[in-house]
Amino acid sequence: MKNNIKRRDFVSGCFKAGAACFLISGNNNMLAMNALQDIKPDPKNLEYCGYKCPSDCQLKKATLENNPELKKKAYVDLKFKEKYKIEYEASKVFCYGCKVDGKPLGLPVKGCTVRQCVIDKGLDCCIQCNDLAKCDKELWKEFPKLKEHVTGLQKSYRS
Repeated sequence: MKNNIKRRDFVSGCFKAGAACFLISGNNNMLAMNALQDIKPDPKNLEYCGYKCPSDCQLKKATLENNPELKKKAYVDLKFKEKYKIEYEASKVFCYGCKVDGKPLGLPVKGCTVRQCVIDKGLDCCIQCNDLAKCDKELWKEFPKLKEHVTGLQKSYRS
């Protein structure tokens, strides 16, 4: 069965499908993401860090389903114990995303210095920031390929 989806819609949908799952899957997404950098991104449709969490993110799925087994898996896979120094409690392992209203912020979002910086500057996304290239926030130190990708998005955004 042939799908009549337009390339632009497909690429846009893929782009919107995109930091937690990127971070989980590591560098495998970089080739696909680099191919999308020729499309002008919309900062309002990106997370504060310049990425878009995919709808199938295991932590978000576990949160929305309130599924303790999935939360436990996310706890292990995302190294909650090492990063946040907490023992597993289903009520502490959750994430509704970065740009949500009326929902509590999960540990990965609460501690994100990139998110707070963007909010403090009154921006929608760090690709709008003039200081991105020299920014040395923890997220960029931990995931330099993500920063490289976001810097590329910024170039596309500004062109």
